[in-house]
Amino acid sequence: MDGVLLVNKEKGLTSRDVVNQIMKKVNMKKVGHAGTLDPIATGLLIVGLGKGTKIMELLTLDYKEYIATVKMGVLTDTLDITGNVLKEDNNFSLSFFRLEEVLKSFKKEYYQEVPKYSAVKINGKKLYEYARNNISVELPKRLVEIKEIELLNYNAEEKTFVFKTLVSKGTYIRSLIADIGKSLGIYCTMQDLVRTKSGKFKIEDSYKVEDDFKLIKIKDALDFKNIVVKDANLLKKIQNGNKINWKDDSNYILFLDKDGQELAIYKKEKNEQFQAFKVF
Repeated sequence: MDGVLLVNKEKGLTSRDVVNQIMKKVNMKKVGHAGTLDPIATGLLIVGLGKGTKIMELLTLDYKEYIATVKMGVLTDTLDITGNVLKEDNNFSLSFFRLEEVLKSFKKEYYQEVPKYSAVKINGKKLYEYARNNISVELPKRLVEIKEIELLNYNAEEKTFVFKTLVSKGTYIRSLIADIGKSLGIYCTMQDLVRTKSGKFKIEDSYKVEDDFKLIKIKDALDFKNIVVKDANLLKKIQNGNKINWKDDSNYILFLDKDGQELAIYKKEKNEQFQAFKVF
């Protein structure tokens, strides 16, 4: 069983919990996921089975779409509603137009500070380990892109708003919300998050873990050029992961055997030389 599965993750589960459930359901150990979702988050989680695990890193490179619900007037240590409240101030007024204006200003590239409760490593230790032990470390910043952002709803009475955004790899929506709050001059914390898209994959095409599901073939999950190998010498080189000379403008090529089965992904190294990237 090789391929890619689109899972609609439920709230309260870690991404690893979902992987463990799939492993038990299909009775196989080779299962992994692309792009982590926190327990508070729901929505699209891409899972690889068998040889599909080899392409997970390639499927995290694309833009991801989220719908986030924000609670205003509250700031927590985790930047989401599950954390400990650090600051609270409900004495503010905010118009729909001001909120929309600030959100639109985040349609840009900027250096985003990684939240202290995250799995990013500093000196071999995850940031959340420092945070849990009350050890202060300088939080790293990463260049991220907010490609699209749109205000969907604003409830002044409940002090919440909902927005949809399309972001680059490595963007923390929790941090984006905190940064929006700083621009507004209002404490803002993530109350809910749904991942609706990841690259070309959509939540509408996903399954619950308990559902009977259909796997996406590796060649269909990737948008690389497919080439069927008919030459015996070339076939042997590719199966062994040897470098090959190949005239092509593509950066990646997926080679298939005559039956349409995946052989390997090759990456352009220089000029007309390609290096094996993933051998199946």
